[in-house]
Amino acid sequence: MLTPCDLSPRPGDLESIETASRDEIMAVQLARLQWSVRHAYDNVAHYRRAFDAAGVHPDDVRSLDDIRRFPFTTKHDLRNNYPFGMFAVPRERVARIHASSGTTGKPTVVGYTRADIAMWSALMARSIRASGGRAGMRVHVAYGYGLFTGGLGAHYGAEHLGCTVIPMSGGQTERQVQLIRDFEPDIIMITPSYMLALLDGFRALGLDPRDTALKLGIFGAEPWTNAMRAEIERDFGIHAVDIYGLSEVMGPGIANECVETKDGLHIWEDHFLPEIIDPATGAVLPDGELGELVFTSLSKEAMPVIRYRTRDLTRLLPGTARSMRRMQKVTGRSDDMMIVRGVNVFPTQIEEELLKFAALSGHYQVVLTREGRMDAMAVHVEARPEGWAGGVDGLAAALAARIKEMVGVTARVVVEAPGAVERSLGKARRVVDRRRE
Repeated sequence: MLTPCDLSPRPGDLESIETASRDEIMAVQLARLQWSVRHAYDNVAHYRRAFDAAGVHPDDVRSLDDIRRFPFTTKHDLRNNYPFGMFAVPRERVARIHASSGTTGKPTVVGYTRADIAMWSALMARSIRASGGRAGMRVHVAYGYGLFTGGLGAHYGAEHLGCTVIPMSGGQTERQVQLIRDFEPDIIMITPSYMLALLDGFRALGLDPRDTALKLGIFGAEPWTNAMRAEIERDFGIHAVDIYGLSEVMGPGIANECVETKDGLHIWEDHFLPEIIDPATGAVLPDGELGELVFTSLSKEAMPVIRYRTRDLTRLLPGTARSMRRMQKVTGRSDDMMIVRGVNVFPTQIEEELLKFAALSGHYQVVLTREGRMDAMAVHVEARPEGWAGGVDGLAAALAARIKEMVGVTARVVVEAPGAVERSLGKARRVVDRRRE
């Protein structure tokens, strides 16, 4: 595996804004924030009503802190204005439309002008470069194409950087393995859970996953732990780097780790203004404190978002490899948090504990049920093939004890045979809540 210094950019590789002073970054942010708030107010009826109801006006934005006076935007607002009510430009200027899956209600619809797509492509190129990607490298894109922003976002960004794109999309695991071996990509862009499925695919074919041309993996679309990062890096012999995004704000490429540090995701603050709030009260928290991530877009034309509540839980940290602030790896989502017998539990907490057992894989699913008046939690986790062959006696009890000790909740652990836990071609379905069935 290459060392991080082998992939670190030379000073000339970086845009000047990536190494600008905080004062320079904040000056860019303020000018763009004033434009974005005015653009939203003048062209989106929802924002005009919301700002007027809150007694605020675009002219009130004289400093970055003034954004705190403005109301939040939520997914509920986007769905109430379905499909195109949040667009700020005439329909004929919208060059592309993406949407969420809509599995929990109406999909959230987002639009892009040609300038928006150019900006998105440039930020994705910046993200790939921060990950260690360079012009001329081959990029295997295994994010889904279509209404989901992952595939096309990665595709356009890689082309913008000057890479050769292999637009595989998700699924067809055996064919993915074949093309990774035959086309010899340097980079793979994929969800971490599906990368584990590819690992299974290599092993099922009797192939060594380290025996490829891959140097980098850029992983996003779902929370994942540093323990999973370590497993992927060890088993594939690559650097595993985190990318962050969500379609409501742009798509992937809002923030990215730098391969030379891997110490949190640098937010591209010249285009997005981050805040951390208390998810219960909405109060803004100081940098360093854990809370819910909120974003205001600074340069989007088709669909500006003002103080969008992402529901992702993280904290803001000073810049390191870049001047822009970092966000800690997302630990979970406030709306993915499970409350089990009064205890707050996140899937990543379960993942962190199970990956401490060498005989267990990263494929797992948490099933919540109701027994009488009490919640019950079962953790179904796969054994690795070598672990299953050696017997799994005692593993379930040992993991249950770790979860009780470290997470604070009693769980029934079921160790399944290799291949028994549900696979996902995109975002993993980590929690199945049957308490209301």
